[in-house]
Amino acid sequence: MNPVTPAIEPRLEATRNACKLCTPLGACLVFRGIRGAMPFLHGSQGCATYIRRYVISHFREPMDIASSNFSEGTAVFGGGENLTRGLDNVIRQYHPELIGIATTCLSETIGEDVPGMLRAYATARAGSPDLPALVHVSTASYRGTHMHGFHDAVRATVAALACQGATLPRQINLLPGLVSPADLRHLREIVAAFGLQAVVLPDYADTLDGPAWDDYQALPDGGTSCSEIATMGQSLATVQFGRALALTAESAADRLQATCAVPACKLGLPIGLRETDALFDCLARLSRQAPPEPFVKERGRLVDAYVDGHKYLAGKRAVLYGEEDLVVGLAAFLTETGIVPVLAASGGKSGVLRQTLTEAAPETASKTQVVDDADFVQIEAAAKALQPDLVIGHSKGAKLARALDIPLVRAGFPIHDRFGGQRLHHLGYRGTQELYDRIVNALLEKTQTESDIGYSYM
Repeated sequence: MNPVTPAIEPRLEATRNACKLCTPLGACLVFRGIRGAMPFLHGSQGCATYIRRYVISHFREPMDIASSNFSEGTAVFGGGENLTRGLDNVIRQYHPELIGIATTCLSETIGEDVPGMLRAYATARAGSPDLPALVHVSTASYRGTHMHGFHDAVRATVAALACQGATLPRQINLLPGLVSPADLRHLREIVAAFGLQAVVLPDYADTLDGPAWDDYQALPDGGTSCSEIATMGQSLATVQFGRALALTAESAADRLQATCAVPACKLGLPIGLRETDALFDCLARLSRQAPPEPFVKERGRLVDAYVDGHKYLAGKRAVLYGEEDLVVGLAAFLTETGIVPVLAASGGKSGVLRQTLTEAAPETASKTQVVDDADFVQIEAAAKALQPDLVIGHSKGAKLARALDIPLVRAGFPIHDRFGGQRLHHLGYRGTQELYDRIVNALLEKTQTESDIGYSYM
């Protein structure tokens, strides 16, 4: 008789269907939110093509990304010549005000001294009227996610351009993170209603969701100008969104506080009543005026909607995934509605996801399974045992929702299997209201579709 071979659990060394995107993608989004800026990848052409595909599929807008176009020889002998030639070409063809240079895995792996190369480039062309600002950010994808690249690019831009000076009493800095163009426009509206002026970084509300053009614009109009960024060191305060960001590496708000003495107000992503209330309280303190009446009414309508929809949501179970700060914001919001976030997952691995969830949603934190540094194979395996009623996250979770036979409410980035992802609101009382309506209606549609008799009145 042959002996029975015991089953061996396979040891997996690779990520399968990752719940994150590449680091330089986040940096490219930041540079697209700066007026007259061109994102430039120091690495292979394929990286730029991949990022353009993801960005265009979500925002439905064209986006040029320059590349130093590494070859096999460049990988061996270095890419200094390619970088110089590429920068010259971009300056000649686009006449940018700023070039944001992000490194890819290949240039990082061979140890390119990009800061030194850029100093030499600027010195050689000193005095040239066409020389733009050059901002470098290190973005090797094996060191993080697209959110690392995003926040690192914001910090690098502030470090390169912001200057200290006399305080501008009605100006604040707003660092919202990776949110939709619709949310950016709404945030500007909120700040203006308090009589404040916001320097938003980045601000791609127009560059990645603009009007139709008669002729192609290589550098779309819009974005925060370099001159505005220079004044960020003179602002009254910096308002930064992101509970996880606040607990990890130095952020742009930390940099402005340390070098320019600009106070930092660190908040969670303003989704739901409590987190949005915190934003309005902060703006009320900075402006020394009460929240404007239209937003007080928006808050009241949201409370009324919570009451009206509670019978549909109470006790429902949700799976959340995406960027860490978005997951935390969604969990805080869902807890207010009666939905239990039974699984909170992210491809990030900051190590603070559990802590921030407990702070933002203490009522349900003990019922929430947390999976960080996750891929969708892990997320699906964990979700199946939890019997959730819905999934909330971006389009890459569509197969997960189908496998679980439950609705997917799309939120965050990327949304490339539906139209209008760039116009979805998530933030503020208004954005929360729209997200709340989408969640209620997704559950109603599921009930209606599965009913034997069909409901026409819910």
